[in-house]
This record gives sequence, structure tokens and C-alpha cells, in this order.
Amino acid sequence: MNPFMPDLVYFEPDALSYPLGQELHRKFSKLGTPIEMTRSHNRITGLPGSSELEKYRIAKRTLVVGVRKTLKFDTSKPSAEYAIPLATGCMGHCHYCYLQTTLGNRPYIRVYVNLDEIFAQAEKYIKERAPEITRFEASCTSDPVGIEHLTGSLKKTIEFMATQPLAQLRFVTKFAHVDSLLDADHRGHTRFRFSVNADYVVKQFEPATSPLADRIEAAKKVSKAGFPLGFIIAPIMIFDGWEEQYEALLRQLAEALPPGRQELTFELITHRYTATAKRLIEERYPKTKLEMNEEERKKKWGRYGRVKYVYQDEQMNAIKEKLPRWIASYFPEAVISYIT
Repeated sequence: MNPFMPDLVYFEPDALSYPLGQELHRKFSKLGTPIEMTRSHNRITGLPGSSELEKYRIAKRTLVVGVRKTLKFDTSKPSAEYAIPLATGCMGHCHYCYLQTTLGNRPYIRVYVNLDEIFAQAEKYIKERAPEITRFEASCTSDPVGIEHLTGSLKKTIEFMATQPLAQLRFVTKFAHVDSLLDADHRGHTRFRFSVNADYVVKQFEPATSPLADRIEAAKKVSKAGFPLGFIIAPIMIFDGWEEQYEALLRQLAEALPPGRQELTFELITHRYTATAKRLIEERYPKTKLEMNEEERKKKWGRYGRVKYVYQDEQMNAIKEKLPRWIASYFPEAVISYIT
């Protein structure tokens, strides 16, 4: 799979005052990519397309270059204390993704060029929490590896965090384009995680992402480069043959990774959805095979009165019993950070 290249690029005028904004403008001008100007990276209007579905697909191929004005970082539990805002939006087309609802009618990909200001704010948070370690998550609202070949922002962030004795960086990706990051001076402060799943889930519900085999090959490279490594298995789904496929996934990882792995972590997240997410998913992926039958699910009340539909207790208990057992068998040295 080739790295993402946008079909259309928007720039905020202020973004051209920053070195990264200038670099990106030169890059896309040289490539002949159509360039437009916008007053705000948060409001792009007039995208081409004769239907909402077509506009959505075009938006996923659109890059917006802007300045991150809100420097108050969101929290990012349970994986980290804060979400560091490098980008928003993703070029992948994962049917189940929670960004379907959190990004709403703004599915285009936004990158922020004022990195020094973002790093300065991160340093304030680090100092406020000293002497405790402060963890930053770089992939709450995007997949930063998917645009790294364009921006170089993730490598800069890795090397900034390496200079902070009380900071750690975390991010997760479904993309295998990691070569530019392998020589980063990370000093063990960055945990590089890959999102992996059963073969059925990857093939049915994760279009426009790297194939599973490519992600595993990239994980091998990352491990050899000395990064602390982790895997997120999400969303874990129940389907015919799910037990065999998830155990096969773990066996495949164990056979591929080099021996002597240290600090390996797993994060396990079962499939859930909201009524709003279901509506958007069915609008945007009308042929999806994603199972979203409320009558077969259990209601779970979240914050602000939101209802999520999760698996029934019997199914959930089966997942929580089997996945950790397989992980312990194939990766006795690994830590399961959480299962939800």
C-alpha cells in the first residue's frame, strides 16, 4: 500500500508563517496538488461531490494545514494523561472507528504546524506533574504515522519527548510506513503500538489501511530499533470462528517478533457502538457487514447519559477469559494494560 497523498489541500493563511506550513506549501505546489485557502481549519465548506457520501469520501482525501490555537490538551484515559494534538482525522476507512461520531461532519485530515507552541504547552504539563511521569497520547484523533511522510511531526515529537526525563509518548497505528522513524533518538521514552486484529476484521472493516502482514513486518523493524512496543487488539469482535482467528493472530505475532522482547504491552478493547455511530456508519458504508443489532447487545450507560451497545455478559466473559490466556501463553513476558 502506497503512503497517503491528498487530492486537495487547504491552508490557513497563518500556517504559512511557520516553517512546516511553508514546507508543505512548497511540497504540494511542486506536486501540482490543488491548493485552496481557508479562514479556519475547523470549517471547510464547498468540498466537491454530488451527494453526502461522495463528499465524505472526498473529505477523507483532503488535507487541511492549520495552526492549533487551542493549546489546552484533552485528557486521554486510560492510556495517558494528555492527548498531544499533532493532527485530527484519518485517511483510513475503518467502518467501526469512533472518529465517525467525534469528527462528525469534519472528516478531513487536519495537521498543525505550530509544533514549538505545542511542545511548550506539553512542557508546562510535565512541570506541573513533576516528579510524576506524564504520558502523552499522539493518536487520540488521528493516525500520525499515516501522514508522517508528509509532515515529519511525529519524529520531532519523539525526539522532543526524549529530552524530557519525566515524559513518555505513546501512539498507535494501522500503517506500516515506519522507516523514517526508525533512527529517531527516542531514548526509550516512546511506546510504538500497532493496532492489529483477526483476519476477518482487517479484511472486512479496515479499508485504506496497511495489510496485517505489513503491520507485523513494521512491528519487527520497530522492535529492532529499540522502541518499547505494544499492540492494541481492537475492536475485538464475535463472529464465526473468532476464537481460532484471534489465537492465530497471537501465534503469528509470536512467530514474527524477534526473541528477547522487553516491555511488551497489550491493550484489549471489545466492539461497542452508539446509536449515532450506527446511523453514520450505515450512511457512509452502506454495504458494511458490521454487526450492530441492538437486540443482541447489552446497554451500557456512559458519561453524559450516552448509551453504548456492548456484548452480552456471556460473550464478554468469553473474550476476557480467552484473550488474556492466549497472550500469557504466547507472550509470558507481556503486560496487559487493560481490557474493556
